[in-house]
Amino acid sequence: QMCIRDCLGPNGAGKTTAMKMITGFLRPDAGQVTVAGQDMAKRSLEARRRLGYLPENAPAYGEMTVADFLRFVADARELEQPERAIDRVVEMTELGRVRGQTIETLSKGFKRRVGLAQALIHDPEVLILDEPTDGLDPNQKAMIQELIGSLSPDKSIVLSTHILDEAERICNRAIILSQGRILVDSTPQELIARAPNHNVIRITVDLSEIDAVASLLGAEPWVDRIERYSDDTLDLYPVGGENRLEAVMERLADRKVHGIRLQEGRLDDLFRDITRGVAA
Repeated sequence: QMCIRDCLGPNGAGKTTAMKMITGFLRPDAGQVTVAGQDMAKRSLEARRRLGYLPENAPAYGEMTVADFLRFVADARELEQPERAIDRVVEMTELGRVRGQTIETLSKGFKRRVGLAQALIHDPEVLILDEPTDGLDPNQKAMIQELIGSLSPDKSIVLSTHILDEAERICNRAIILSQGRILVDSTPQELIARAPNHNVIRITVDLSEIDAVASLLGAEPWVDRIERYSDDTLDLYPVGGENRLEAVMERLADRKVHGIRLQEGRLDDLFRDITRGVAA
């Protein structure tokens, strides 16, 4: 089963350093790095054959065309059918229209996609992606995120990002780092459930009823507290962060309600708390 694990953390948290150790560019001071069963220190070449790596600032030869650069990588990887591999990754990363263009003339977004294509060209078991959507426009980001999520189910993918909704959308495991330490290792869904506004219900009512509605709901045993969001809007915090939307709608059936919205909570809310030490 494919595992897409995400490394989250503020700048300087240690995400890139961790990835450089996994890929063998840095030797860890302690511990062991194993890639697909191969010890990176003792069997470095075998380990590297099994992984693809997209660095934060992926190097490339600007004077080469996209196809020539990918052919160079395929040759370095000693692929038996290099042209077939090139065709596959060009299609995957939607590089067809710039295939014959020199890399130095490409936009930052296309250069990023060339970097991703070279990481995928040998169909690795393990994929290490450092900020894979950095520099891409919204449409390109969505395309790359969809591509990562659709890769072969027998791959392990580790990516770092500061885009929190990226982790929510495509990852099934999330690690939050700060100052080189792992603060959290969980699923995005579990983290969202811990977010400050998880299952908070925002209720907008007629201004004439705001106080009555606050008193009515505040008397319920499953309500932790009610806060005034604006003149005509309340935020209801349920006990234990449980989903009480149905109960709220029942209680307010005969009231002048203009809107009720359940907030799921966001990973970035918890991220800020954890990296500030509030919820570490």
